Amino acid sequence: MHRLLALICMLLLPGLLYSQEPAEVQPPWTLLDQFDQAYTLNDQLQILLVARSMDAAKLLNQALQGKPEGYLQERGAIFVADVSRMPALISTLFAIPAMRDYNYRVLLDRAPRVVQRYPGSAGKVLWVEMKQGRVASQREFADPVELEKALQQAGQ
Repeated sequence: MHRLLALICMLLLPGLLYSQEPAEVQPPWTLLDQFDQAYTLNDQLQILLVARSMDAAKLLNQALQGKPEGYLQERGAIFVADVSRMPALISTLFAIPAMRDYNYRVLLDRAPRVVQRYPGSAGKVLWVEMKQGRVASQREFADPVELEKALQQAGQ
């Protein structure tokens, strides 16, 4: 009986160790924000927030209402919005100029070449926790209050 148990442990141990390997380092990417300023993914990023739809972007905007300028930056966070499905005329004349009034930075994924690297739901904000350029964990938010609470905790 002890030998059978030892054999089972020996067979399962490599699988457990394999699952504990760190995630791959994300290849660097660069996007422009609403002011045409470039941002390149780096090892200092702690939280990547991704919105694939206008509803998800509005959710984040609600969570950030009343927050001071630099709130996301203080938490090591950056926000990426997928604007690829938005007609160019609408984004150029209305959406991006409106984003310039936000007190936080919005990286615009126009292709989308960055957003697709981080799978998630269209109507939710994807929260990707990063550790030294690696994806450590992911979760999604559909409620602005819950997202606001998570951001507050990230700042502590």
